[in-house]
Amino acid sequence: MPRLHLHAGLTAAAAAIAALVAGCASGGAQVPGGTLEKPDLTVAVVPAVDSAGFFVALRQGLFAAQGLRIRYVPAISSETVIAAQEAGEYDITAGNYVSYIQAAANGRARLQIIAEGSTMQAGDQVVYTAPGSPVTTIAQLKGRRVAINAPMNINYLLVASVLAEHGIPPSAVRFVPVPFPAMGQALKSRQVAAAAIPEPFASEYAQSIGATELFDTGQGATQDFPILGYVVTRAWALRYPATLAAFVRALEQGQRIADTNREAVEAAMRQFTGISGVTASVMALDTYPLGIDRIRLQRVPDVMRQFGLLTQPFAITSMLG
Repeated sequence: MPRLHLHAGLTAAAAAIAALVAGCASGGAQVPGGTLEKPDLTVAVVPAVDSAGFFVALRQGLFAAQGLRIRYVPAISSETVIAAQEAGEYDITAGNYVSYIQAAANGRARLQIIAEGSTMQAGDQVVYTAPGSPVTTIAQLKGRRVAINAPMNINYLLVASVLAEHGIPPSAVRFVPVPFPAMGQALKSRQVAAAAIPEPFASEYAQSIGATELFDTGQGATQDFPILGYVVTRAWALRYPATLAAFVRALEQGQRIADTNREAVEAAMRQFTGISGVTASVMALDTYPLGIDRIRLQRVPDVMRQFGLLTQPFAITSMLG
């Protein structure tokens, strides 16, 4: 089966695998720290390498060891899950900080960042073109369509930062939303001239359709940039403090493993995203922080304001516990 077709089915495959894992997970409401208020959690996570710590923890039974049963739901972007999280459909979500901060800044949601997920490294967030594309320089993106996975999110911010450094206003490019699993086909069919793609999708499309790197977004203002975080609503955090603490304990164990054991990351990404062993072996990885660094996270709203995604200064401390 062509890899492109397999990747297009990523969401369904990941959901099925996650259901099996959740169904087989052992553990109950009793943990060393006390009784969990809510041991059964629905967690929506973007299935990118940024989430490797979560996938490692899920695969290795670290959540189950804390008395948690996780139902994992693949998410397109944090932007696409915020409303459902506010409505109680998801207990915890993980996605890009930009969309979460926008929702908090405009009063659309009362969110709390409970853990950092990833910090970008070289090769993790790259803009690609189709093989044989006439676009071979950043300047040639003017007037052309560039795929991002959700409107005005971190994909946009990363690309806009590099464009600006090359003297190109972001408004000169037509950004269009395309889910990551569909970006390969969008490039191949020339629906877009370029696409901002994270791992493992980037390595997948490089192999399956010959996608060609145009530029790495990890440069200038967004070098070593915080990408993904784990979030709950303020009301949820107040209602389920023991459950929240148990989740963070397991996640941090997964983060520690992901940051030091590439083999564990490869195995988890193969299981939960359906990528091949070859793709897993060549994909670029992030760094996976422990705890929350307020200074590091403040970079996100600061750069957002620089590129017009916020109109007023925003203190990231307003989203921390």
